[in-house]
Amino acid sequence: MKLRKVTAAASVALALAVTATACGSDNKHDSGSSGGNKIKVGIKFDQPGLGLKEPSGSFSGFDVDVATYVAKQLGYKPDQIEFVETKSADRENALARGDVKFIAATYSITDERKQKVDFAGPYLLAHQDLLVKSNSDISKATDLNGKKLCSVTGSTSAQNIHDTIAPKANLREYSGYSECIAGLQSGAVDAVTTDDSILAGFAAQDKYKNQFKLAGLKLSNENYGIGVKKGDATTVKKINYALAKMVSDGSWQKAVDKNFGPANYKNEPAPKTGVIVK
Repeated sequence: MKLRKVTAAASVALALAVTATACGSDNKHDSGSSGGNKIKVGIKFDQPGLGLKEPSGSFSGFDVDVATYVAKQLGYKPDQIEFVETKSADRENALARGDVKFIAATYSITDERKQKVDFAGPYLLAHQDLLVKSNSDISKATDLNGKKLCSVTGSTSAQNIHDTIAPKANLREYSGYSECIAGLQSGAVDAVTTDDSILAGFAAQDKYKNQFKLAGLKLSNENYGIGVKKGDATTVKKINYALAKMVSDGSWQKAVDKNFGPANYKNEPAPKTGVIVK
């Protein structure tokens, strides 16, 4: 895998360079979309293990844990955080409108997106992968020829496999990953594809315990970043400091183990801020 440094020498010294600024935020709330004594943070509401709104109204998942840690470093207690659902198609607009201060929602850093928003991080390196039944003999992408492969409507993940690796795979598009996982459980499909972190989050649910496994194929690199309104360099620096601290004090690994551990998710080491794996 090729590493591309986003900010040259500045990225290497980033955490140290902003320590004074970030520490000062512990006692002073940010303005803007934080709304005084509140901060609005964009997450997903429908991704177990990452960003999920529970029936009780509480929130769980790795992105939620990361966002909560970051908000604390910005000076906010958990009860001062207002989580806002930000669907993939609306993330850039939500930041531009000021609906949220930042977004942690399986938000892959891409050159196209960087034209519209700024990113802190990355804070997780994910990969496109396959989820199959625990007793499945599918171990590589070419095994999907003649098999039923599921992804959500509009996703390019399954199409990419069909076009480049397994042209005889039978594609199935469902409205959401929950439907794909249910189809995998019932035998309606043979495999589900998207980011391994998303698949691990579903597989880690109690109702699916020991039923599924990740193939571990690493078909792409997805560098999850925290989206910030374009031009808000101060917030980017503070969040990068918070992410570096989350890794150094062990909170990052604890969050990975808690949210993905039941799926035997073999996560990559914590990425360094400003370094993108291509």
